[in-house]
Amino acid sequence: MNHWQAIAEQIAAASGEPFDPQPPATLGGGCINEAVRLTDGTRTWFVKLNRAELLDMFDAEYDGLKAMHDTHSIRVPRPLCTGQAGGRSFIAMEHLAFGRAAAGGHALAGRQLAAMHRCTAPGFGWQRDNTIGSTPQPNAWRDDWIAFWRDQRLGFQLDLAAAKGFGGQLQRLGEQLRGRFAALLDHDPRPALLHGDLWGGNYGFDADGAPVIFDPASYFGDREADLAMTELFGGFPADFHAAYREAWPLPRGYEVRRTLYNLYHILNHLNLFGGGYAGQAENMMRRLLAEV
Repeated sequence: MNHWQAIAEQIAAASGEPFDPQPPATLGGGCINEAVRLTDGTRTWFVKLNRAELLDMFDAEYDGLKAMHDTHSIRVPRPLCTGQAGGRSFIAMEHLAFGRAAAGGHALAGRQLAAMHRCTAPGFGWQRDNTIGSTPQPNAWRDDWIAFWRDQRLGFQLDLAAAKGFGGQLQRLGEQLRGRFAALLDHDPRPALLHGDLWGGNYGFDADGAPVIFDPASYFGDREADLAMTELFGGFPADFHAAYREAWPLPRGYEVRRTLYNLYHILNHLNLFGGGYAGQAENMMRRLLAEV
């Protein structure tokens, strides 16, 4: 039995319907996983594959997609199953055809994301660790948001950077910044269900023009962490931001916290890709230290 047949059998078992697919169609767009479309002419599934030992990564993605899907707010691909076949791990989910935004589509996305963020939890974290890109993301539950972000987000990335040889000024500024978190995060956020990796590449519109988000790195945290990333790497349109803030206004000081939250992603890019991200991270830390 080849691995596609084994995957098809697991899809059939999870969906409760027979599934005998045509040869897979390879899809582009990802740099971490292999992605294919599997169809039998009636039912179509989107499948991502990687090495067998990375099954936990797909299990975590399944949990994030399911949590967001179950809020009945913004559309996400409905996850079906994860598993292993032929020395590979995989996740199968609803296949969505993408199109252009309908009129008012970006504003609708802002309102729907605000609705998703209203899903809360008793603390900050997640039921399991997951990944941000291919970097581990620790999510142990904490009652204190300041400690969570200081230790499990910036501290973790700074430690990774040190292990990769990025020391010196980056680490000195990082230690100074970690000591001043209480002054920067003084707005007492409540835990909100986050996408966790909400940049423009993980946002689109289905064939009917409705907004869709995908490829999560979910946890419960400050909703501003999601919003901050929507302003990074090109950013989301102004209509999105205006509609979100109308649905749920932001507390004072967001503009400073936005830099702190996006610093996490710049440090992650430093750890993944190196290059000029060290200088960008250092400049962000200097700006933050100037605020306190």
